[in-house]
Amino acid sequence: STLRAPHGCHAQYMANMGSNASLAMAVIINGNDEESSSMRQLMKLWGLVVCHHTSPRCIPFPLRYACEFLMQAFGLQLNMELQLAAQLKEKHIMRTQTLLCDMLLRDAPTGIITQSPSIVDLVKCDGAALYYQGKYCTLGVTPTEGQIKDIVEWLLAYHGDSTGLTTDSLADAGYPGAASLGDAVCGMAAAYITSKDFLFWFRSHTAKEIKWGGAKHHPEDKDDGHRMHPRSSFKAFLEVVKSRSVPWENAEMDAIHSLQLILRESFRDAEADNSKAMVNARIRDLGLQGMDELSSVAREMVRLIETATAPIFAVDSSGLINGWNAKIAELTGLSVEEAMGKSLVHDLVYKEIADVVDKLLTHALRGEEDKNVEIKLRTFGSQQQKKAVFVVVNACSSRDYTNNIVGVCFVGQDITGQKVVMDKFIHIQGDYKAIVHSPNPLIPPIFASDENTSCSEWNTAMEKLTGWARGDTIGKMLVGEIFGSCCRLKGPDALTKFMIVMHSAIGGQDTDKFPFSFFDKNGKFVQALLTASKRVNMDGRIIGAFCFLQIASPELQQTLEIQRQQEKKCFARMKELAYVCHEMKNPLSGIRFTNMLLESTDLSDDQRQFLETNGSCEKQILKIIKDIDLERIEDGCLELDTTEFLLGNVINAVVSQVMIMLRERDLQLIHEIPEEIKTMSLFGDQVRLQQVLAEFLLDIVQHAPSPKGWVEIQIKPSLKQISDGIEVVHLQFRMVCPGEGLPPELVQDMFHANRWITQEGLGLSMCRKILKLMGGEVQYIRESERSYFLIFIEFPNSNQREKNVK
Repeated sequence: STLRAPHGCHAQYMANMGSNASLAMAVIINGNDEESSSMRQLMKLWGLVVCHHTSPRCIPFPLRYACEFLMQAFGLQLNMELQLAAQLKEKHIMRTQTLLCDMLLRDAPTGIITQSPSIVDLVKCDGAALYYQGKYCTLGVTPTEGQIKDIVEWLLAYHGDSTGLTTDSLADAGYPGAASLGDAVCGMAAAYITSKDFLFWFRSHTAKEIKWGGAKHHPEDKDDGHRMHPRSSFKAFLEVVKSRSVPWENAEMDAIHSLQLILRESFRDAEADNSKAMVNARIRDLGLQGMDELSSVAREMVRLIETATAPIFAVDSSGLINGWNAKIAELTGLSVEEAMGKSLVHDLVYKEIADVVDKLLTHALRGEEDKNVEIKLRTFGSQQQKKAVFVVVNACSSRDYTNNIVGVCFVGQDITGQKVVMDKFIHIQGDYKAIVHSPNPLIPPIFASDENTSCSEWNTAMEKLTGWARGDTIGKMLVGEIFGSCCRLKGPDALTKFMIVMHSAIGGQDTDKFPFSFFDKNGKFVQALLTASKRVNMDGRIIGAFCFLQIASPELQQTLEIQRQQEKKCFARMKELAYVCHEMKNPLSGIRFTNMLLESTDLSDDQRQFLETNGSCEKQILKIIKDIDLERIEDGCLELDTTEFLLGNVINAVVSQVMIMLRERDLQLIHEIPEEIKTMSLFGDQVRLQQVLAEFLLDIVQHAPSPKGWVEIQIKPSLKQISDGIEVVHLQFRMVCPGEGLPPELVQDMFHANRWITQEGLGLSMCRKILKLMGGEVQYIRESERSYFLIFIEFPNSNQREKNVK
C-alpha cells in the first residue's frame, strides 16, 4: 500500500537515524511446496529492502513500479540461489551418509562419533551423542550423562511407541527437566536404534544466531513503557524465542532417518555375530587373512546396497557387476541374479554413452571420483516399455583392507521422469515453432497475449498480413498500441469490442469467428474472423489468450454457410429420431401389457412358446431404442444385463425375425438343432445375444440366392474347464448360404470401425462391437460354393454356477 502509517517502533528507528522518509519493498520467495494445499504455489516473505532519505519524498508510480519489478527479479534470483543451496546441502548429506556407512562397515558403531567425518557433519547442530549399550559418547555441546539417562527414561515412558522425537523446544515438548538444561540445549532430534540404543543431536538457544546491528545500549537509556522502542522490541523477540532452537528442516530429518535405518541394520548384524570387532579379531587370530579380506568386501557391498534407498550398483576392477540393489532392479527390470557378472559398459548402458561410462570407471579405479554424471541404462523384462532409465551417479572407489582399490560403487538418483518431460517439452517446443512460424500459406495468422494483453506471439503469417515484423510487436499492448495505433481500427467501438474479446478469453470465455477488421501498415483494409481462446500453464492457471485470424473470403463465407445448413439438417434429423424413439415406447408398453394378460390365460405349449418369442423380440426393440447413443458402444461403455436364460428361447426369437423374409424370397431354413442344445441353460445377456444373431442371420437371408435357395443354422457347443473348477460353454454359430453371399463393400463396412456406407453396414458394425464387448468374435468366410458367418462366444454354465454357489 502507498498510504500506510509506519509502526511506532519504525518511526523511532527513523528518528534515531535522522530519517524523514522511508520506502519498504518486500522480497518474496517460493514457500514450501509440501505445505501448499492449493494449485497455486505458496509464497512467503524472505525479507525487506528499506530505503531512507533525510528529507520528505513522494515516489511516483512509474518509479515504484520499477522498484517492484526489481524486487521480483531479485526474489527470483534469490529463490534460485536458495534452491541451489538446498541441492548442495542434499548432496553433502548423501556424501556424508555414504562415508558414515563405509565407517560402520569397518569399525565399531562408536566410530560415527569418534572419527571424522562424524554425525555432527550430517546435520547442522551444536552437539551430538550416541547412547550405546549403556555407554555415552558425546561431541560438542551436550547434556551430562545423568541428564541424558533422564532424557532416555522420559522418551521410553512418553514416546516409546515412536521411532524418534524431533523438537525445537524440549520445554514445549513436555520434558520436565528442560529448565535444568538451560539455553545450551533447547532443541533435540532423537533416533531410536534399538530399544536401548539412541542417537541424539542437540541445538542451542536460537537467540545466539541473531546478529543485532544498531546503537549500543546505554545504561541510562530507559524505554517508555507505553511505546515499543527498538531495544524493547528486540527484548520482546527474545521473550518469544526463549528456550527455542532453530527448527529442524525436512532434508535434515531425511538424513537422520536414513542413518537410523543404516544403524539398525548394522546393530542387528552386530547382535547376531556378538560384535563385528570380536568376529574380526577371532578371524585374525585364526590367521585367515584371505577369508577376512573376502568377508570384509562382501559385507561392505551387501550392506551398502541393501540399506540404501537410492539406486546403487557396484562393479569390480574388471567392470563386472557385483552389487545391485532393489531400487536399481526395480527401475531397470533386471533382477539381482541376472545382473551379477554382466559388464556395465557392454551389457547395461547404451552405446552412445559407453565411452562416458568407461572413462568414469577408469577415473574411479585410479581414485578420481567423478560427481553428477548422467548415464543411460537399458531396461529389461517388465520395464522394457520405458526404453531407458536415466540416472545421475556419483562414483565412489571401493577399497579392500589394505587400502587398494578393488572396484567402484555408484550412488545414483533416478531422473527418468524429469528427462522424459524435458525431452517432450523440447520436441513440442520445436514442433510448435515449426508449425506456428511456418511460411506455409495453410498456417493461419496467429498472435498471443499474456495476462496483461501484451503481445507474446506474432507468427510469420501475421507479419505478412499486417506488414509489421515480429520484433516490432512483441511486448507491446495488443489493445490500443498494436491494434489501434499500428493497425488502425474503424472507430472506438471496434477497439472496445476487441478489448472485450481479449479480456473474455483471458477470463476463460472463448470467442469463435468474431468479425474483426483493421488497416495494415500500408493502409489496406483487412477483413477477418477472430477466434480467441485462453492459454493455460501446466497447473491449469490461465496465463493469457491465443488468437487465430481467418480471412473472410467469399469462398470461406459460403463454406461456413453450407456447414451451418448441414449442422441444422443434422439437428433436425436427431430431433426426428428422438421423437420416433420416444413414441415407440408407448405401443411397446401396450404390447408388453397384452403379453402379461395372455400369460395369465390357458395356453397350449406352442402358444406359450410363441408368447415367449414375442416377449423376447419386444425386449430387443427396447434395447435398440436405448442404444440411440452409439458412442457408448464405440467407446466400450455398454452395460450388459446378465441373467439366466435358455438357448432355445434365443434361437426361437432369432428365427422368428427372419421368417417373413424367408417366405417372401422363397428360401428354405435348415436348423436341425438337438433338444439338449435348446434346453441348455446359460448365464449372460440374452437380449444382446439375440440382437447380434438376428442381425447376422438377416443379412445372410437378404443375400442368399433365390428362389429355391436355402439358409442353414448350425450350433456346436463344447464345455471348457477354467480355474477353480468352473465350467464355461463355448458356442460356435455357423450361418450358411450358397453362392457369394454378402457384397464385398458390406463386409468392408462391418470390419472397418470408422467408415460405413450403408445402413446394413452400420448395423453389422455395431453388432460386431457388441459381440466383442460380450467377449465373442465373428468371422465372415467365403468359399467356392458357399459363404457363412462363423461366430464364437462363451457363457458360464448356469447349472455349474448354481453348484458353485451352493
